[in-house]
Amino acid sequence: MSDLILTNAAIYTFDPTRPRAQAIAFVNGRVAAFDDDARALKSARTETIDLRERIVIPGLVDSHIHFTGYAMGVARVQLDGARSVEEAVARVAARAQNVKPGEWIFGMGWNQMDWRVPQFPNKNSLDAVAPNNPVVLDRKDGHSVWVNSAALRAANITRATRDPDGGVIDRDASGEPTGLLREKAQDLVSSSLGFEADYVAENDLLAAIKTAHRFGLTGIHNIEGASALRAFQNVRAQNKLTLRVLHMIPAANLENAIAVGLQSGFGDEWLRIGGVKIFADGSLGSQTAWMLEPFEGTRDQRGVSVTPKTEMERLARAAARAKLMVAIHAIGDRANRDALDVFEKLRGENLSENFRIEHVQHLHPADLPRFRALNVIAAMQPIHQTSDYQMADQLIGARGRWTYAFKSLLNAGATLAFGSDCPVETLDPLVGIHAA
Repeated sequence: MSDLILTNAAIYTFDPTRPRAQAIAFVNGRVAAFDDDARALKSARTETIDLRERIVIPGLVDSHIHFTGYAMGVARVQLDGARSVEEAVARVAARAQNVKPGEWIFGMGWNQMDWRVPQFPNKNSLDAVAPNNPVVLDRKDGHSVWVNSAALRAANITRATRDPDGGVIDRDASGEPTGLLREKAQDLVSSSLGFEADYVAENDLLAAIKTAHRFGLTGIHNIEGASALRAFQNVRAQNKLTLRVLHMIPAANLENAIAVGLQSGFGDEWLRIGGVKIFADGSLGSQTAWMLEPFEGTRDQRGVSVTPKTEMERLARAAARAKLMVAIHAIGDRANRDALDVFEKLRGENLSENFRIEHVQHLHPADLPRFRALNVIAAMQPIHQTSDYQMADQLIGARGRWTYAFKSLLNAGATLAFGSDCPVETLDPLVGIHAA
């Protein structure tokens, strides 16, 4: 008999043999029957709810999210929506008044393209309001951090510090670090903390899961590190995890994952290992997307190759041989081409693991048919186009015709998977669906 029956509903089943229904029955938390078959499962113990013609759809899965980053947001200075560098700094100043000297201040969400003067910020404005506290502020896309002098000192970053491979320390005309760190240069600060800056409190994580359910999400492909995996394991051990999580491993942890024999699919229905994520480049907003041609208005600025092509190939081959799915982050058209080249080579070696490219924001049209030919999933986030379209016009001009090419990829036979990239964008999946 049924535990729960929903009646008088507009149910979209996504089953071509029965696309619509008015009643649905659940047994032990799973769909058991529709319409008359559902009503036949009613017993004295069945809970029946009249939905009064409300819509019911299957649970949605977000294919690209940084979930504990979203959950941690409540404890960080929120800079999203600031319309000037002064407004962003004022929010940091307010936090600085309520912390002890020496305590780190973390924030997230700034976007210089939303400011009245759309220029990258520097350490000086932060030094003025928080001289005694290291300040670390993540850009909206997570590909740059804005820090003050105290944070630079804590990380031992000076004019003599060399740019790390795959990263950039922005400098002024005299060679002094400005306080903007891009891509792998961000790690210079995070590695100096002496504590986990990405630790998420259990209550915050559980609250975020409840919010996800309110938005209709029942599953996520989570792209974060070891701290997030530990957090999900802790709530799973207490039987509190009600969101199905496919967790992606950072490339930095690949060697350890292979050493202990992890494979894609390891886990249970609530928490499983997905695969490994490799960064080919950065982001458009941080101007680190790896492009075939220079950004508009620049002589030869083509972004950052975060992981060189030969190293991507080595990592991807090792992962695929270990039966781990490979996902490559690629924003720029050159990054996407490099990722496809890597996958083409691995397919030629008869490696049959699942391959996907995260974002696929900017493509050269010649690469459109390669997704189907190589059986590579395009994991895209339609919501980005609503906030990036003006920036794309400014930075890549006419090449923007092949930006967010959802329909062109579908017409070329590619398989698409949509996600939010939250907390870069909203958690609400319907906003992303509308954007598409």
